[in-house]
Amino acid sequence: MSLRVGVIGGGQLARMMIAPAVELGIDIRVLAEGEGMSAAIAASAVGDYRDADTVLAFARDVDVITFDHEHVPQPVLRALIEAGVAVHPGPDALQYAQDKLVMRSRLAELGIPQPDWAAVSDVAQLQGFLDDHGGRAVVKTPRGGYDGKGVRVISHAEEAADWFATLAEDARGGDLLVEELVSFRRELAQQIARTPSGEMLAYPVVETVQRDGVCAEVIAPAPHAAARLAEVAREIGEGIAEGLGVTGMLAVELFETDDDRVLVNELAMRPHNSGHWSQDGSITSQFEQHLRAVLDLPLGATATRQPWAVMVNILGGPAEGGLAQRMPAALAAHTGVKVHTYGKDPRPGRKVGHVTATGVDLDDVCYDARAVAAHFA
Repeated sequence: MSLRVGVIGGGQLARMMIAPAVELGIDIRVLAEGEGMSAAIAASAVGDYRDADTVLAFARDVDVITFDHEHVPQPVLRALIEAGVAVHPGPDALQYAQDKLVMRSRLAELGIPQPDWAAVSDVAQLQGFLDDHGGRAVVKTPRGGYDGKGVRVISHAEEAADWFATLAEDARGGDLLVEELVSFRRELAQQIARTPSGEMLAYPVVETVQRDGVCAEVIAPAPHAAARLAEVAREIGEGIAEGLGVTGMLAVELFETDDDRVLVNELAMRPHNSGHWSQDGSITSQFEQHLRAVLDLPLGATATRQPWAVMVNILGGPAEGGLAQRMPAALAAHTGVKVHTYGKDPRPGRKVGHVTATGVDLDDVCYDARAVAAHFA
């Protein structure tokens, strides 16, 4: 009998788990939010992931539940646990990916390096933080933000007045998160895989390039990363995975500061955009690794296949026509580059696919990946 994995969420991350599941003989099933989503080919159910009865019915015939996103409410996660369903990552870990204030507090307890931060409940408190931190800061909504959403760089507290008003209208109330505006030379990401039995493996630390708050490119491994930097990033990732009890894939987004510190920016407890390079650039892709980890199977090697791998996102897609019309020319232009599409209609700013290139010369690899991605612009 096959091992059975249920994935809540029908987006591109679930879609990219399907191929390695088939290769490993895993029966993968998806609870999609609607018809025609990226992972529709494996969608055995369509329903509301916020409804406990819907999720419990979906989970009845699988060995483990995992996720395409971190938005399943805690009461639903707890209901799964109470029903005896294996959930990886579990609710105790996921709470730190669901609420940035909870995450910041726990990382502080663990002694993990991070920007100076505070929870603020009104404009006056926010202005006080600004005054103490050079007059500029980053303010974030604690829940629900991604790809630059729910994040503002501000110079005056009144710039977040509308968010405070929204919190006041919400029956749950709550605070905003404010962080120092970190002066950094680049952004990095560290991925860790961890099984329920405690086996843990790290991927090479990578450099990520953001545009308008959205990941545009990833270079693996991060160029000019001295052994000490790679060691620090790995230690931070492993400390978080162990300290938060993460099972499955963990992505830790990092700042490499101008004064040579490494600080934690964000966390994701699932396969992550910063790890898409691993599909073609690593011995074990993050998607296969996530399945291995949540099923408590031995983890796969994380070494790179070539000295360099570069991933470039296809953002928005063609203004006219679909990706399919551009595919022949893109594939012919650089035959060594791999193209991955998500089954999504083009829309400005939307992640509709990515390309990966590998090789021995970083300049050549970057050129190839960018050139192929440009065919879909």
